[in-house]
Amino acid sequence: MTFDWLVVGAGFAGATFAERVASTRNETVLVVDRRPHIGGNAYDHFNADGVLTHLYGPHIFHTNSDTVAAYLSRFTAWRPYEHRVRAVVDGKLVPIPINLDTINMLYGLDLDEAGVAAFFEARRDAGREIRTSEDVVVAAVGQELYEKFFRGYTRKQWGLDPSELDKSVTARVPVRTNRDDRYFTDSFQAMPRDGYTQMFARMLGHPNIEVRTGLDWRDLPPGTGWRRMLFTGAIDEFFDHRFGKLPYRSLRFEHRTLDTAQVQPVGVVNYPMTQAYTRITEYKHLTGQIHPKTTITLEYPSAEGDPYYPIPRPANAALYKAYEALADARDDVVFAGRLATYRYYNMDQVVAQALAIVARLDARARQRPATTASS
Repeated sequence: MTFDWLVVGAGFAGATFAERVASTRNETVLVVDRRPHIGGNAYDHFNADGVLTHLYGPHIFHTNSDTVAAYLSRFTAWRPYEHRVRAVVDGKLVPIPINLDTINMLYGLDLDEAGVAAFFEARRDAGREIRTSEDVVVAAVGQELYEKFFRGYTRKQWGLDPSELDKSVTARVPVRTNRDDRYFTDSFQAMPRDGYTQMFARMLGHPNIEVRTGLDWRDLPPGTGWRRMLFTGAIDEFFDHRFGKLPYRSLRFEHRTLDTAQVQPVGVVNYPMTQAYTRITEYKHLTGQIHPKTTITLEYPSAEGDPYYPIPRPANAALYKAYEALADARDDVVFAGRLATYRYYNMDQVVAQALAIVARLDARARQRPATTASS
């Protein structure tokens, strides 16, 4: 059988694109994913103890795009959820991003908003030239808070000192002079009520879509054809690492189910100064599930394993540009998502990218008859 589209990857980019071309363009789509499930890194499931768990670490949905929120709302109801994070710093559990309460708790002070603004101003290196991630943070909050909150965490996360990383890694360090302890401030913050996997199942449930998991696209049986491809995997892998491998950071997840209802005051606790892991997630805060047990996940960054985070350094950007030139020369393949474009995107940004790709296809289709008539 020949499909209109082969979509490689059943995560946000692949599922959004497949659903749109199937339902709005009436095209046939084969979605394949080498993992044994749909949903990509956002996949969630009920573990052996019945606790709804994110297999690949916490995925918290937030967006300022009404278009993206409205689109995904076709496939899920939502549970309102505003994410809050704490960090263990100097033995204290304090809010992160740094806010008024963080400073007062850490230093035993009683500052108001004006006082904490002055505190930051007195410590920040305002005249520092911004070239690296270290420069961004020190310019915003000063050397001491950089050391306490950012340097150790970043070194664990990336395997590099912040002075070796592009400024984009910490380009928007949120520092608040009020008591707002929400990790995100987006206008829409919520979790899929029935979980991400159920949302993906509805997205991919269109009769024009066939899904095959646990299968690499290169291993499709003979006789399987397609006219065009949307590829969401690693771009260097698609081109058989012609110019060498693009570097990524990976993660190792240690899931533990505990015989207690709750162990953390918030969904995520960061460990910037201690421990080999970067953070611990407790999912029941995110999902709202009522259960006598709780599941937590310890997150260990790694140089080996599945690719999660493109490493933002100039040499890596130059290597990606070489692969991008190969991609641009392909009329039969569209590249989308984090791995295929070697950039870190939030989930809503990936959805928006996939919607934009379909919109461009529609625009070209509308222009085609006019071009023919004028020729």
